[in-house]
Amino acid sequence: MSGQLKEVRERIKSVNNTQQITKAMKMVSAAKLRRAQQAITEMRPYADRLNKILANILANVSSDEAGSSFGVEREVNKVLMIVVTSNRGLAGAFNTNIIKAAKAKMATEYAELVRQGKLDVLCIGKKGYDVFRKSVDADRMINDYVALFEDLSFENVATVSQLAMDKFESGDYDRVEVAYGQFRNAAVQEPTVTQFLPVKDEQKSKKKKEDKDVKADYLFEPSKKELLEELIPTILQTTFQKFVLDTHASEHGARMTAMDKATENANELLKDLKITYNKARQEAITKELSEIVGGAAALGG
Repeated sequence: MSGQLKEVRERIKSVNNTQQITKAMKMVSAAKLRRAQQAITEMRPYADRLNKILANILANVSSDEAGSSFGVEREVNKVLMIVVTSNRGLAGAFNTNIIKAAKAKMATEYAELVRQGKLDVLCIGKKGYDVFRKSVDADRMINDYVALFEDLSFENVATVSQLAMDKFESGDYDRVEVAYGQFRNAAVQEPTVTQFLPVKDEQKSKKKKEDKDVKADYLFEPSKKELLEELIPTILQTTFQKFVLDTHASEHGARMTAMDKATENANELLKDLKITYNKARQEAITKELSEIVGGAAALGG
């Protein structure tokens, strides 16, 4: 019986220690989430509006006028899949869901290109890299940006989007997809795969629905070519920055939620263990009392 009591005491101590860790991790994630949430909520309206402007411009000017091919759809012979995950775990199914979304896209829309070895994977974040390096050939992996989350400045993140843009313009890739975690709130993060390049032509899809052919009349100052050569890359880099900041905020939201649930589970487990401990202690005391009474009766007899 004493052995059972000791075992339960050790388990209670272990759960208490774990609960302290989960509480601390929840507090740290909550503090980081506030900063990350502020960054993405301030960035999102700006990035979304710029992306709409870009789609509208590319829908109403030719690729020669725009000075780039970022809005030109062409036959898809090679694809770059950018997978944005976190560097650390203990965030529930957050990273797993993003990886599943990326794999599902690869297995459905790009299954033939994967079979032919014409789909490359660029991983941002160690969790995604650890998974894809086991299933993707080494020469199909781009590993230079795994540790990007150590510095989320615009200039640093722009190195990835610039690489994708350069490779797309040169014809190395015909499409660039991004898998990331879209931040809704602390409890909801949506794994999302979106087309980064070529820029989706929202205006043309609207025209098809409405059966209209209205051409927007833009006034450019300075010259059209000079303005678009500067504007289009900046808008694309800003859009990509949003993907990364979304994932960053989603990570901390997912981890805070996971640690909160772990703390609640530890509380429930402690309650059960304390009940077990008290029952075992009562049984031990009752047994000792019975032995004492029995011994006294035997002596008195």
